[in-house]
Amino acid sequence: MAELQEVQITEEKPLLPGQTLEAAKTHSVETPYGSVTFTVYGTPKPKRPAIFTYHDVGLNYKSCFQPLFQFGDMQEIIQNFVRVHVDAPGMEEGAPVFPLGYQYPSLDQLADMIPCILQYLNFSTIIGVGVGAGAYILSRYALSHPDSVEGLVLINIDPNAKGWMDWAAHKLTGLTSSIPEMILGHLFSQEEISGNSELIQKYRNTITHAPNLENIELYWNSYNNRRDLNLERGGEITLKCPVMLVVGDQAPHEDAVVECNSKLDPTQTSFLKMADSGGQPQLTQPGKLTEAFKYFLQGMGYMASSCMTRLSRSRTASLTSAASIDGNRSRSRTLSQSSESGTLPSGPPEHTMEVSC
Repeated sequence: MAELQEVQITEEKPLLPGQTLEAAKTHSVETPYGSVTFTVYGTPKPKRPAIFTYHDVGLNYKSCFQPLFQFGDMQEIIQNFVRVHVDAPGMEEGAPVFPLGYQYPSLDQLADMIPCILQYLNFSTIIGVGVGAGAYILSRYALSHPDSVEGLVLINIDPNAKGWMDWAAHKLTGLTSSIPEMILGHLFSQEEISGNSELIQKYRNTITHAPNLENIELYWNSYNNRRDLNLERGGEITLKCPVMLVVGDQAPHEDAVVECNSKLDPTQTSFLKMADSGGQPQLTQPGKLTEAFKYFLQGMGYMASSCMTRLSRSRTASLTSAASIDGNRSRSRTLSQSSESGTLPSGPPEHTMEVSC
């Protein structure tokens, strides 16, 4: 059994004033389900996939991912990859409101738009980073195009369709809450919303006064009408690439992510449960998520150990030692990140490590 090792994670500094941001190029392509807009940063690197992001409901690529990808330590990663940030139809800045009666694409159809983007850019493989609805969309794409997805970072994924009890609760909530408040409850924990922090105030104001609120509601409805991914550990329907599942402690989707973890191959899956990060860890804990992402990429062979920070090298040394016990040099591990001791995620014990932060 691998030795458990506790490592203290400290938040790193954000992007320094002297560091310049990359130039962005925005494109739109027509697909069988309508037009989709995406923004490309950097240039393609030989024999490297693109980092491909997809945002959650109520957000666009900037409001969902900018704090993470502009974080200081993240620059070590993004200088080695081209990035593609997708905006779901009608979610891009300045998007016109769809006409009354417009049939918004389902999440499955949004996933089916991705090949059009990759064909336009002439990209063959990706590492997907998705949040909420975006995590579902990337997972759906990976199930239908496994050869083009090298890895997935899935934050707050719920792979299940809504059951009857979920629908009843959703309808009841809709009688007493506005669409912006329902989306806010999807994005953040009740504790965060009750605390009404500056972050909550910012996103409540952004969603409530969004000029494309009607479009946001359409995306929200598509998310609530999603189909079950029908993932099954050891079955035919499963994610075949390395996966890092991420969720905040007491986040709205904590149980769903834990369940998703139980349905995936434990030798290919890392589970990162982040303490004190709320519902959107990429916004509240970009430094800790960057550390985990670096380790994930190193496991895939894309980050040399000399480029890794102290935390990632400590993780690598511990896990490589553990792998030598059973001779299995598995690339992915199950991580539980919590400030309190608790039950470790399910999976083979040799692939388990607890990190305190």
